[in-house]
Amino acid sequence: MQLSGEGYIIKIRNHGEKSAIVTLVCPELGKITGYVNGALSKRNLGIYQLGNRISFNAYARVQENMLSFKGVELVCSHTADFMLNSSKTEALFSMCRLLDICVAENDDFGTFFKSIDDFFVHLREANWLVYYSFFEFHLLEFLGIGLDINECAVTGRHDDLRYISPKTGRAVCSQVGAPYKDKLFAYPQYIVEHNYLPKSADVANVLEMTGSFLSKNFLMQHNLQLPENRASLLHILNLSQKM
Repeated sequence: MQLSGEGYIIKIRNHGEKSAIVTLVCPELGKITGYVNGALSKRNLGIYQLGNRISFNAYARVQENMLSFKGVELVCSHTADFMLNSSKTEALFSMCRLLDICVAENDDFGTFFKSIDDFFVHLREANWLVYYSFFEFHLLEFLGIGLDINECAVTGRHDDLRYISPKTGRAVCSQVGAPYKDKLFAYPQYIVEHNYLPKSADVANVLEMTGSFLSKNFLMQHNLQLPENRASLLHILNLSQKM
């Protein structure tokens, strides 16, 4: 079996003194894992870093065997972006961990890969954390637990949607939800409008919501938890609201 393509590195495990088992997410191949001889040598260390995009050829004698990556080349390095910003590093670790534990090998990403790619493409922009929030929102959809946000669950209205029920994931209009607003999530308006310049409070609200649904509807069912690094992202947003 032979494969070729490009992908982002989301996991690196030492294998022996200088080799590694590397996991990638790829637009056409999904999540794949393979062995890299000499990945941790001084010559290759700059290539095999979390978040770097590489091109590769991969081989396996039979389909059941682990792939071996050959002819790897660095397409885009994000090492400096993460080394210079601890907050971005926390987001990277969180994204990589979620992709590792939530996505099965060879699953077809479909349009979900764009959310992963957008995060890396826009890393150097001031609103990079907004792209991370889009990633988590679309991860819910990819896992089949997407939210029903097109109409009010009670009235059927398509306008004045203000809240999301934490139990059902369905939208609620302001008139119905107002008496219970302290128990509901805020409606993700900027996600719906594809607005990449929302207020920090709105981004924090979306991450609170996606974290809750990821935990309740997927992670807890597999005896898993949200990545520890993710908590710092909400801390960043809460601090920015106070400045």
